[in-house]
Amino acid sequence: MPNLIIYYTIFHKQAKIVYNANMWKTLKQNLKQIFFPQFCLYCKKEGQIICQDCLSLIEINEFQFCPFCSIPTRVMGAGKCKKHTGFALSGVFTAADYKNSLIKKMVANLKYRPFLQELSKPIADIIITHLILNKNQFLPILTNNSLIIPIPLFPKKEKTRGFNQSLLIAKEISSYLQMPVSTDNLLRIKDTSSQVKLSKAERWQNMANAFVTKNPEIIRNKTFFLIDDVFTTGATMEQCASSLKKAGAKSVWGIAFCRE
Repeated sequence: MPNLIIYYTIFHKQAKIVYNANMWKTLKQNLKQIFFPQFCLYCKKEGQIICQDCLSLIEINEFQFCPFCSIPTRVMGAGKCKKHTGFALSGVFTAADYKNSLIKKMVANLKYRPFLQELSKPIADIIITHLILNKNQFLPILTNNSLIIPIPLFPKKEKTRGFNQSLLIAKEISSYLQMPVSTDNLLRIKDTSSQVKLSKAERWQNMANAFVTKNPEIIRNKTFFLIDDVFTTGATMEQCASSLKKAGAKSVWGIAFCRE
């Protein structure tokens, strides 16, 4: 009986703390909206960082495509086409097309100034919608041993930016999928140049030997989902996948907000 009383008391104290924390969070959000109203990044309508009207203009991919074909080739029941079976990356899920002007604006404002970290939520929501639309391809590869890994930044770059945008997106997806996020088993050890202005060949060379793995006992026989904002040539994800596969990963899949 005393144990029950102690449990009851602790539970209700915790519940009260949670209630007060939620109430304070709501109050802060309301005050912030009053004194610092939020406007849609695209149409400037007051209310949300990206309003529902603008989100509805984004065409979300309903299919999966081979990550390594220059002209995207649709794949069914497999992550890549027969020509690219030798790659370490099992396949990739890309939610939208980078050519969309709103998509470009979202990526730019998340990764570069003004560093709008709150964009990670609508970005993750778009990715989740894509995964739902592709559930027949996505659900069969999920296992109890699945882990999410955000593409790591070089420590100096992450310190300069103040955050890793892929980690912000990964946390949102993790919350929805109820899948753990791993941040200390794949490390970026090479301070690579920005990929933006590099050719395809230069991108692959730039990413060579950029990543290493730790804790192979955690990696072995698990399925990994690499999270990134933009997928271009696949050089970054392929190097990550290669490192994980060498450490014993069962399979490595990519999930990206958009494909360039």
